[in-house]
Amino acid sequence: MKKVLVSIAMIVAAGSVYAQTVIDTTTKSYSDSKTKVESPPPTAVAPAITTINNDVCAIAASGAVQTQILGISMGGTMRDMNCERIKLAKNLYDMGMKVAAVATLCQDERIFTAMNAAGTPCPVEGKIGAEAKDEWEKRGVATKGGDIGFYGISAPKKQPEKLDAKKGEFLCKDYAGDDPTIKERLGCK
Repeated sequence: MKKVLVSIAMIVAAGSVYAQTVIDTTTKSYSDSKTKVESPPPTAVAPAITTINNDVCAIAASGAVQTQILGISMGGTMRDMNCERIKLAKNLYDMGMKVAAVATLCQDERIFTAMNAAGTPCPVEGKIGAEAKDEWEKRGVATKGGDIGFYGISAPKKQPEKLDAKKGEFLCKDYAGDDPTIKERLGCK
């Protein structure tokens, strides 16, 4: 009987209950995004210029400049003529060509002056010693008093005579090189 009464009570209670479901959904989405990228400006990188071994007579230089808009980089090498002269003279000496080695070194004003001051003038056209001294005097590069007119340092500046090629002597027009020291000694301008 208890079961019956509980059943009736449940039926009466269930009949009076009303179920109502109301769903009210509002979704609002706001998006405000800002992207800020912080990076360094492009950089101009100077090229690395190296000389691989110590037997190269070149000086390397490089550099770069960068602005906010434009970057430039450059590099290059320059020949060291004195280094080349020393290496050439050493190679000539090693081959047994001692006079040619000294003549190569004598293209430097300091060596030319030192050789003359030591009483051993630089070789010229295969002549050495007193013959070379006479030839330099004849060309107006050295004076009888021993003064050296190399680039007009201590001797009065005078233009040497142009020599005659028919007699086996050297003329400026016969010299094809561009060494200013040799041109000066020959009187070439």
